[in-house]
Amino acid sequence: MIPYKDLEPTSTFPVVTLALIATNIAAFLWQNTDPHGGLAFAAVPRQVAAVLAGRGLWPVATLFTSAFLHGGLAHIGFNMLFLWIFGDNVEDRLGHLRYLFFYLAGAAVSGLSQVVASPHSLTPLVGASGAISAVLGAYLIFFPKAKVKALFFFVIIIQTVVLPAWLYLGVWFGTQVLSSLYANPNTPGVAWYAHIGGFLFGVYGALRARGERPRPAAARGRVI
Repeated sequence: MIPYKDLEPTSTFPVVTLALIATNIAAFLWQNTDPHGGLAFAAVPRQVAAVLAGRGLWPVATLFTSAFLHGGLAHIGFNMLFLWIFGDNVEDRLGHLRYLFFYLAGAAVSGLSQVVASPHSLTPLVGASGAISAVLGAYLIFFPKAKVKALFFFVIIIQTVVLPAWLYLGVWFGTQVLSSLYANPNTPGVAWYAHIGGFLFGVYGALRARGERPRPAAARGRVI
C-alpha cells in the first residue's frame, strides 16, 4: 500500500517540511553531478564506530549529511512523499523550530541504530528514511485516529482505501521489524535497523511531548 494523502488538517504552513523536501531534492541533483555520487557525505558504520576510539569527528557529522542523500529517483521519491504526507502534521504539533531539531535528531538516532546493528560494515548509509521514520512514529502517537488514503495494489487491480493511521503505521513498522529479521546488516540493501530506531525515537519523543499543552495557532506560525 502506498499512501498519497492524510485527512488530518493543519493550522500552520509547513515551512520546515517544505524546506527539508527542497534541500533533499537539491542534494539529490548535486549527487548526480558529483563523480563519487556524494558518498563522501554518507555515513559508514565502521567509521562512525571508530569515533568512539577517538579517530576524528567527521563521521559524526555524516549521520546528518547522509540523511539528505539518496540512492535513486524512486528512493527520494517515496521518501519525500512520506515526508510530505506526515511531516506537516507533526510540524504543526511540535512547532517549526522544535520539529526541525526533532527531524535532525531522528536522522542521527536512526543512523546510530544501524551502526549498532553493523558496527564493522563498510556499506555507506544514505537516505532520509530514518529521519522520516521518526516522523511516522510521532504521527502515530499524535494522530492515531487520523485517516490515511492509500493505493492498494493486488495483481493489476488498484483500489483506493482509507485506513486509520494507527493501522497503516502499525503495519508499516511490523514490516520493518520482520524484514530486519531476515536481512544481513553488513551487506548492501535497505537499512531496516535505521527505520526501526528512527520510528522508536519518534514514538518516544512524541510521548514526551504529548502531555504538553499545544500552543495557540498564532504563536506557532502563519495560519492558513
